Amino acid sequence: MDFNNLAEKKAEFEKNKSNTENVILSFKGIDGFDVYNCSVPFTWQGRTFIYGRVEKRHEWARSLVKLFTETGKDQYTLVPNSMIYQLEDPFVVSINDEIVMGGTHVVYSRGEMKTYYGYFYRGTDIEDLRYFTTGPVYMKDIRLVQLPNGIGVFSRPRSEEIEKQYGSASVIGFTVIPDLDSLDETVIANAEIINGLIGKGEWGGCNQCHLLDSGLIGVIAHKSYLSEDNLAVYMNTSFVFDPVKRCILDDKIIAVRSSYPPCPAKLPNLVDCTFTSGIVMRDDGKADLYGGLGDVAEGRVVIPYPFEGYGKIISI
Repeated sequence: MDFNNLAEKKAEFEKNKSNTENVILSFKGIDGFDVYNCSVPFTWQGRTFIYGRVEKRHEWARSLVKLFTETGKDQYTLVPNSMIYQLEDPFVVSINDEIVMGGTHVVYSRGEMKTYYGYFYRGTDIEDLRYFTTGPVYMKDIRLVQLPNGIGVFSRPRSEEIEKQYGSASVIGFTVIPDLDSLDETVIANAEIINGLIGKGEWGGCNQCHLLDSGLIGVIAHKSYLSEDNLAVYMNTSFVFDPVKRCILDDKIIAVRSSYPPCPAKLPNLVDCTFTSGIVMRDDGKADLYGGLGDVAEGRVVIPYPFEGYGKIISI
C-alpha cells in the first residue's frame, strides 16, 4: 500500500467487496461480560478452544483472558476452573510442539494506565502454561512463527521517536532466534525494521504468522488510522514477507468493519474498528477470518485465501 492513501484503499475495498458468510460468535458462561479480540480457534487433544478477552461493557482496567471451548457452530462456552490471565488481546501459536500463548499486560497505578508489555506463556498442557518471558516496554503485537531454521519474531515498536523517524505511529520489525529460550526484550527490541509497510499517520501490527511452502511468510495483520471525523479505523490486512530479501511481496486489505455483521461499539469512535485475530483454513480452500468488533464482540467472515500465488500454509 502506498503511503497516505489507506483511507482511499479502504473505500475501494468496501465498494468492491462481495457478500459472503459472516457471523458474530456467541460466548456462554460469561453473563454480563463482553468477549472480543480473541485468539483464533485452535485444536488441542481433539477439542476446539479459543482464548477471549473478557470485559464489562464500560470497563477496560479489569480485562482478563479466559479459555472457552466450542460447544456449537460459532458458539463457545467458558471452560470451568481454567487458568485466567491478566492480559488483553490474546494469541496462540504452536512452536516446537509447545503451545505459546501471549497477550498484552497493562500496568496500572491508582487506576491510571502507566505502561504495558507483551507477556508470553508456554507449555504442552493448555491447563498448565507457564509464564516465561516479557517483551519490551510499550510494545504490543509481538508475534512468532516456526521456521525451518529457528523462530521468526515480528516486533511492533511504537513511540514518538518512531513517528519522527518513519512518519508512522508504529513500524514492524523482524528477526530470527534459535529457540524459545532466546526470546527476550532485547532481541525483540533489536529486530530490524521492515521498511515501507506502514504509511505516514498510520499504525498497525502483526496478528498471526504462517510459514508458506515457498519459504515465504504469510502474515495476517491490522492497519489503522484516525479518520477526518476522529474515528479510530481498524482494518484486517495481510502481507507476504520474504525473510531472505527482507521485502514485502503483497500487502492488502482483507476485511473491514462492514465485512462483519453490525453490533454496538464500546465507544462512539470505535464503530469502524475490527482488530484482527487471524485465519483458520477451510476445507473449500477459503479461510475463516476472525476479528474483534468495536471492543465488544468477536466476528467471523469467510474470505479468499489471502496468500494465493505465494505458497500454501505448512506446519513444521
